[in-house]
Amino acid sequence: MATKIRDIMTGSPTSVSPELDIVTVARAMRDEDIGAVLVAEGDDLMGLVTDRDLVIRGLAAGGDPKQQKIGGIASTATATVGPDDSLDKAAQIMRERAVRRLPVIEDGRPVGIVTIGDLAMEKDEVSALADISAARPNT
Repeated sequence: MATKIRDIMTGSPTSVSPELDIVTVARAMRDEDIGAVLVAEGDDLMGLVTDRDLVIRGLAAGGDPKQQKIGGIASTATATVGPDDSLDKAAQIMRERAVRRLPVIEDGRPVGIVTIGDLAMEKDEVSALADISAARPNT
């Protein structure tokens, strides 16, 4: 059983510039079959954008999505974990902050992302959340 974040995290997370428009980022998420991207300038993590953010803060807000910058709708990444942190620490942070994804930071730069689904599959593989997280996406 994995005990450290590095054992379950998705490595080499997709990062985008805050200057990209939301349509470009949405297409990248579709093409890579991912539900979140990190927003960064170089190695400096600025935030996180989920597919839900694209809809709620982007499209539903109105305006031209080709002109709207992803940095304007990103959630600030206030909670992170390190690759050598425990799964329990990540679960505690997610619970306290009510977040489903945590960027993984090592030596000041993003190296991965861990999700509530990753934790569920590792800590309680017979749970409904683990089953849902392990299932192939509906496309």
